[in-house]
Amino acid sequence: MHILVLQHATVEHPGVFRGFLTEDGHTWDAVELDRGEALPALDGYDALWVMGGPMDVWQEDAHPWLKDEKAFIRNAVEEKGLPFLGLCLGHQLLAEALGGAVGPSDIPEIGVMEVQLTEAGATGVLFDGLPERFETLQWHSAEVKQMPAGAQCLATSPACAVQAMKWGTRAVSMQFHVELEGDTVRNWADIPEYAGALEKAKGKGAVDRFDAECAARMQSFNDMAERLYMNWLQMTATAR
Repeated sequence: MHILVLQHATVEHPGVFRGFLTEDGHTWDAVELDRGEALPALDGYDALWVMGGPMDVWQEDAHPWLKDEKAFIRNAVEEKGLPFLGLCLGHQLLAEALGGAVGPSDIPEIGVMEVQLTEAGATGVLFDGLPERFETLQWHSAEVKQMPAGAQCLATSPACAVQAMKWGTRAVSMQFHVELEGDTVRNWADIPEYAGALEKAKGKGAVDRFDAECAARMQSFNDMAERLYMNWLQMTATAR
């Protein structure tokens, strides 16, 4: 596959997925929207991945490219039927692009936290082989408030009802992060919005503690990412 990846911060890339893609012979192009790079034609791409970012989906005045990105996602998923994977902001953008609603979280989730699969998630392909409850990295202060028509909720948590979502047969997204690598927390903590949210939620010295929490679980996180990656490939192949 040749995958188009939309990024909103240089350090929010596909992370550990990059190694999986290389091992399997897949290729990918990154477009850095926050740096003014243009959205390309979709011809020649087999899938669309949309990563996280420190901006919110409603901040179109501050980030005018968000409006075009939502239209681009809608065209790719709804009209062209491209396989889609969205993480964090990418999850929220998919929801808005297809007619759902996103808003500030009542309770921001920042830290290593547990999510639970719904019945649809536990019996579907994407989370096959994962336990009904598992720990993830959360770093968000906005959430999907209303899913688009026809979407299924695949995972949930007490503070965030829509932790994972499926639309149609080939579009899936997750509010939580699975792409972690050893330097992810420290790289993301260099982004002012993330650093501020982390310190507000966890207090001073939060970066070191958060980094240690993730390091202790890194093998488990990476194993989960690999399983989700393989499941996503299987899901998209089956739907073709």
